[in-house]
Amino acid sequence: MTIREAQDTVDQWIKTYGVRYFSELTNMAVLTEEVGELARVIARKYGDQSFKPGEKDNLGDEMADVLWVLLCLANQTGIDLTEELQKNIEKKTKRDKTRHINNDKL
Repeated sequence: MTIREAQDTVDQWIKTYGVRYFSELTNMAVLTEEVGELARVIARKYGDQSFKPGEKDNLGDEMADVLWVLLCLANQTGIDLTEELQKNIEKKTKRDKTRHINNDKL
């Protein structure tokens, strides 16, 4: 699935099952919540914390939740994420093409 197809799929799901998009502000809050849930799983899986009884190692599902809300925000604000990601990669390449290679810390 391409990013464009993912945006279209989420849009169709919202129109079919979701009634309408939440407001942009609500979706920003939901995105923050989902990132927190992702952080919790990463802290338990790769950090010093352990899973509590009943918690699952659902890293992929939490990442998908973050992506879902980001796709919603892109759709409702008219952002083509494919185009924006391509521009972002070009920006990073131009800015950082030798930065990391020359970083002794890496």
